[in-house]
Amino acid sequence: MSAGYKAYAPASVANVACGFDVLGFALGRPGDEIIAKPGIEPGLKITKITGDGGLLPYDVQKNTAGVAALALLEALDRSREPIGLEIHKKMPFGSGLGSSAASACGAVVAVNKYLGNPLEKKELLPFAVLGEQVADGAYHADNVAPSLFGGMILIQDTRKLTWRRIPTPEGLLALVIHPQIKILTREAREIISPQVDLSQHIKQSSNLAGLVLGLVYSDFELIGESLDDVIIEPQRSKLIPGFAEVKSAALGAGALGCSISGAGPSIFALFDNSLKAETAERAMLDHFSGLGIGAESYLSPINQRGTYIC
Repeated sequence: MSAGYKAYAPASVANVACGFDVLGFALGRPGDEIIAKPGIEPGLKITKITGDGGLLPYDVQKNTAGVAALALLEALDRSREPIGLEIHKKMPFGSGLGSSAASACGAVVAVNKYLGNPLEKKELLPFAVLGEQVADGAYHADNVAPSLFGGMILIQDTRKLTWRRIPTPEGLLALVIHPQIKILTREAREIISPQVDLSQHIKQSSNLAGLVLGLVYSDFELIGESLDDVIIEPQRSKLIPGFAEVKSAALGAGALGCSISGAGPSIFALFDNSLKAETAERAMLDHFSGLGIGAESYLSPINQRGTYIC
């Protein structure tokens, strides 16, 4: 019998400025580790959780990773399989980095491998999305799909979970600054107005189209012109102290664009070279430090691998 398998599932940036609920990309780090191993009694049991500060439930029907893995097992008619699940959180909650999505992705990849890979990776997406839904109450895949598959992902239809990978230019770097404050996705969604001005819709649609074209054709200038959120960012940015100044610091250091990562409070910026990114990293961290807010930074190329067995 196998001793078990460990999956690494990366953090992700959802929305990518102008792509609310339809665009996301995977980061190199941070990421969660999920282990599936032989259980003692029939059924899926969560046997260990670390890095959560005691916040996550051991009940598989209330835990993001547990729900995702259980949905997979039930679909395969193997819910009585004795499996122990370990969850090792390596990223903060409420960070805007897809923490719950990473746990769900890690769980389905680890359990699928433990069972002998009965499903292809692309077939695991619905189960991971169901798992993340437990955390924020919304059925969407702009964190889950990038974390699972890697790369820059366009969610073409959320209900059908149809998606496409968008090529990204060589040399494109992503910087994420995570200030040590918490914003829950549920709360961040509640402040968004259901009404959108027609002129804003037109501008946002143009920006999304321009961003996709810029990525496909490695047109950094077009990427920079298009990384602008005129609908969601103005509403959510007030939840992040010093957001305008931190964004200005990123752009002043040469960022192609800068906006809120997912629901926040993390802020992401894209760059065409590492010197600009490192300069912006220092400036953005300094701004938060000046406000008395601790912050962590993560700098990496777009992660093309997604969740994998390690």
